[in-house]
Amino acid sequence: MTKRQFLGPIVAVALLASATACAGGGHPAPSATATASASASPRPQPVTAVMTDLIGGNAGRAAEQMGPDTEVAFNDVSGKGRSVDDPAEWKICETRPGPNQQITGYPVVLGVVLVGESCE
Repeated sequence: MTKRQFLGPIVAVALLASATACAGGGHPAPSATATASASASPRPQPVTAVMTDLIGGNAGRAAEQMGPDTEVAFNDVSGKGRSVDDPAEWKICETRPGPNQQITGYPVVLGVVLVGESCE
């Protein structure tokens, strides 16, 4: 299993989703002062994100899209126990967490096989 660090885009998606959700429903937008004081809190709340459906996609591109701060582990699910040295040569068969599930911990695990192989 190979691990890489990625978090930026996941955090950005979660923050955009939060901002979009907060903008609707007739609630006033929080002031800049409230935002600044919340970020200075000694116990920041964890940012959560939802896992997109990556099944069938290229593992290298998926890892790039997640960003350099998100911890990703690649796992050869063919049963051959191979090391994933170049994720661009692998396709995604499964993810943990699964598609559309909340990411609550790291690493995000991508179960992969070589491009051209079957996931089954």
